[in-house]
Amino acid sequence: MAKPNLTLPLIPLSPPLALLPGTTLRIPLLNRADIAAVIANVYARSSQANANVSVGCVPVNSPLLSPDGKKLITEGKETRASKPEDTDMNGIKRMDLFNYGCIAKVTGVQGRREGELSLVVEGLTRFRIGKIHKEWPFFEGECLAVEELPPKSNDKIAGLFTEMKQLSREFLALVRLSSILPRAPSVSLSPIMARRVELYITRKELQDAAPLADFIANLIDCSHEEKLAILSAISTHDRLQSVIEALERQIAVLQGNGRILSVTTTNHQGIDMEKLKRLQQELLKGRLSNGNSQGFPPGFMPGFPNGGNGGQEETSEIDELKKRLDEAKLTPEANTVAQRELQRLQKMNPAQAEYQVCRNYLENLAEIPWTKKTPDNLNAATLSRARQQLDDDHYGLEKIKKRLLEYLAVLRLKQAVTEDIDGRLKKLTENLNKDVKAQEEENAENGKQPQQPVDLQSGEEERELLERKHMIDKSPILLLVGPPGTGKTSLAKSVATALGRKFHRISLGGVRDEAEIRGHRRTYVAAMPGVVVNGLKKVGVANPVILLDEIDKLGQSNFHGDPSAAMLEVLDPEQNHSFTDHYVNIPIDLSKVLFIATANSLETIPPPLLDRLETIQLSGYTTLEKRHIAMQHLLPKQITTNGLTPPLVSISDSVLDKIITSYTRESGVRNLERELGSVCRYKAVEYADAKDADTPQAYTPTITESDLDTILGIERFEEEIAERSARPGVVTGLVAYSTGGQGSILFIEVADMPGSGRVQLTGKLGDVLKESVEVALTWVKAHAWELGLTASPDEDIMKNRSIHVHCPSGAIPKDGPSAGLAHTIALISLFSGKAVPPTLAMTGEMSLRGRVLPVGGIKEKVIGALRAGVRTVLLPEGNRKDARDLPREVQEGLGISFVGGIWEALREVWPEGGYVGERVESRL
Repeated sequence: MAKPNLTLPLIPLSPPLALLPGTTLRIPLLNRADIAAVIANVYARSSQANANVSVGCVPVNSPLLSPDGKKLITEGKETRASKPEDTDMNGIKRMDLFNYGCIAKVTGVQGRREGELSLVVEGLTRFRIGKIHKEWPFFEGECLAVEELPPKSNDKIAGLFTEMKQLSREFLALVRLSSILPRAPSVSLSPIMARRVELYITRKELQDAAPLADFIANLIDCSHEEKLAILSAISTHDRLQSVIEALERQIAVLQGNGRILSVTTTNHQGIDMEKLKRLQQELLKGRLSNGNSQGFPPGFMPGFPNGGNGGQEETSEIDELKKRLDEAKLTPEANTVAQRELQRLQKMNPAQAEYQVCRNYLENLAEIPWTKKTPDNLNAATLSRARQQLDDDHYGLEKIKKRLLEYLAVLRLKQAVTEDIDGRLKKLTENLNKDVKAQEEENAENGKQPQQPVDLQSGEEERELLERKHMIDKSPILLLVGPPGTGKTSLAKSVATALGRKFHRISLGGVRDEAEIRGHRRTYVAAMPGVVVNGLKKVGVANPVILLDEIDKLGQSNFHGDPSAAMLEVLDPEQNHSFTDHYVNIPIDLSKVLFIATANSLETIPPPLLDRLETIQLSGYTTLEKRHIAMQHLLPKQITTNGLTPPLVSISDSVLDKIITSYTRESGVRNLERELGSVCRYKAVEYADAKDADTPQAYTPTITESDLDTILGIERFEEEIAERSARPGVVTGLVAYSTGGQGSILFIEVADMPGSGRVQLTGKLGDVLKESVEVALTWVKAHAWELGLTASPDEDIMKNRSIHVHCPSGAIPKDGPSAGLAHTIALISLFSGKAVPPTLAMTGEMSLRGRVLPVGGIKEKVIGALRAGVRTVLLPEGNRKDARDLPREVQEGLGISFVGGIWEALREVWPEGGYVGERVESRL
């Protein structure tokens, strides 16, 4: 009776996995979302909780075989499909699957405690793949039953069956023998299990030939192609033939690599027992007469059947190590140490523990790039190419780009000078050699004593002078300091790309042990080189770009040493040309390495270490810069990541500014990228729904400001907007948020009331801000008559009144020396009754003499003022230099006035009126 065809979920098996009937297989679940979908689907369909769940297990085909497993396409070494680590199971298509598979019963999931989950399945019967109904989220298709007829009793199949049983017994005997012999390959079967399997095979009869062949194929170590051939072998004859070939290959492997002597079943009558006794006596005499510590005769070592200098394997390993050391082009000092260690290794017994330590040390020496460098292709297009690379990867950051281009230009000029000196040295050396040869021939003809002529002496002096003129390449040690998310790490990658050098990142966060940087001494167990030498080994060149990430998180001095002090030798340009790792213990030249360190702050970096670094500050991005970064880099990246195309998402500048100002307040752009990702995911859902409903015209790619409330929720930050009406006692100040890098405006409100001179301060003001109020009030009281606020110089303006100074947004702490000018103008406005224009903002600290002092954060403050609707800004005269770095949009959209004293500021605020005692102070 024919078996019915089934429609089952199909699970692709990554090479070299293949399931045969009657065997059990564990399928790893790591990165296999399709298996999880299969399990959820089949259990949802089953009516009973304990019902047997059946799936189809189909192996991935090999390029060496056709999909039916019959045709041999090509021969050669192992291909890509045979390597499980190279197979991406998430991209498997129908054409990648083998035509035959095995229907399996799911028995459970194992490995919960170990953390590596595996699906356990038990093979039931073969099938052939029919029509595939779907490929996502998992394969599902028809499983066509194949008829496995019982073997007919003919002599050919009986002979193959007997041969397979004989070979399997020989294989199991070799497995048991390999467990007691040294240097034998490891096998998965224990001797006891091998004996049980042998008894099981012996009891099988001819009618069980096909299932027994599947059982033996699962027992031995078959290649992926052999498993596929056995799976596709429907007839008993073909299956027995395939298993016999796999058995013969496995037996040859055990006999060859395992050095197992062939044991025959002949009788002992042909053995010369007297000769065997004499041989044993000679060996014993050699052990007693030899003085070595092992008690073995010369040229004989335990574990080596052939004896002699550690055996052929060790000799070939040492020759290979010599070859690698020669190819590494060691420095003279390193070569001396390597040759000495090689001689020790040759004389050493491989059984000693020191043998492996010495060998590991030599392998590390061979892997370190002592003289191998990436050629710097510096030509006329180098600077323009590097500038274009940096501009493509990062917006703004002009100071950093300028410094890196300076380094490139200097490197190019140094290379030109070095090439010129090398050419002159080569020409001078050739001339000196010709002169020496001519002088020797002349002396030989005249019979004179050889002497050094004067012109040759001058030539040698000139050559020494040229060699001293060789320019030493000392790469700078750059330190990028800035808030998180401002692009410090990605900037270092762009530098490596622009230079054409290899890049390596070393994370220093949490490094508390000095040995992690300088390596462990070889006297310790499991000693290894430090992170710097390991980085050089990984990139394989002596002049990479190495990023020292989070150097401010480096551990301080403790009982493990001082890691920050260990970094001094790495980062000091005067001594890192001879950096000594504790493990290598040979000077290594680090002067060719371009080190770029990153930090969030300078406070935790020790001063001696900071002195070695060239600090470059990265301030937080402004709203304008974030808009450009989002449009050029972040938004295209998020659109692609979320499965969309650029025409499907359209965000205007106003919407983007709304996201930046109302939903993110940070120095960098990480949160901005997350919010843009949320927007793209929302549009992806809309587009998928429209596509599924077959109404793509209903989808609108444009995102409006009203959509943001639905997508991102309620606004997290509220922006200050300039007042529409002017009132006496209210002044607009400027502030740069210390945590977000977002500049904004700050209102300062002053009110008076009857009282006796008391001053009240509210708005969560810090000590510096409170002192600014006191200085401003003192100055106004001292110059009240000159300002026209009192009738006589002797009158106290605060005699019969009290004032209250308040800064709104009381939950936000405010501090810093930047509001003295605004407080003074606010007090004068209150006492005189004249209002300050609402579109005028100001910043600057004021001294007791009335001078306006410079402050920081000008760029952030001015951009925040433009965003809030301010039209004119008063800045201290000392900040005139900072205004040159302002973006072009700010310079065109704002009127900026610079004041050196309070009297100048009063003329800018109220240009219509003069004052009785106005003074003009010198700016010198």
